[in-house]
Amino acid sequence: MAENLNCRPIITTTSSSCVEFGNSSTEDTPWYDKQSMQNVPEYLIVVEVILGLLVWTLIASTDYFRFSPFGWVMFVSVFCWLLTIFLLIISLAKRQIRHEHWTTVVLVFNCSAALMYTTAAIVEATMVDREVKGRHNYKCWAASTFFAFLISLSYVGSAFFSFKSWKRRGQ
Repeated sequence: MAENLNCRPIITTTSSSCVEFGNSSTEDTPWYDKQSMQNVPEYLIVVEVILGLLVWTLIASTDYFRFSPFGWVMFVSVFCWLLTIFLLIISLAKRQIRHEHWTTVVLVFNCSAALMYTTAAIVEATMVDREVKGRHNYKCWAASTFFAFLISLSYVGSAFFSFKSWKRRGQ
């Protein structure tokens, strides 16, 4: 075992064996599931991550702290963005959680995110008129409002697909 330099020992409970570097079957398989990224729900997760990033960066680049309702918009956008990244990582890493309540958790998250983003978009739309048209804050808030409504629709779509998955799992 010590003569072969391209070989490293693997300690097991019954015997030791040798695995050559470069011949591992795990090197050929990607770290993410290519098949899962061909589904609409996974595309929606990517869209949610991108749009969520746009919403909170557009708000954060303004003087949002002068108006307290924008605190709600920032909370919703950052909170949902982080949780959606977590779901994306789980989806890409092929970590299908076999727990019976996982589909329920994803369904509740998507419904809650859709509701929270809808309220945040409405709050943001009412606050856009607080700024003079043509100024930096106005443009960023208007763009962020548009993206907030788009991401609300995206979360509604994700909730629909989560509901279908939840219903299928229950049968």
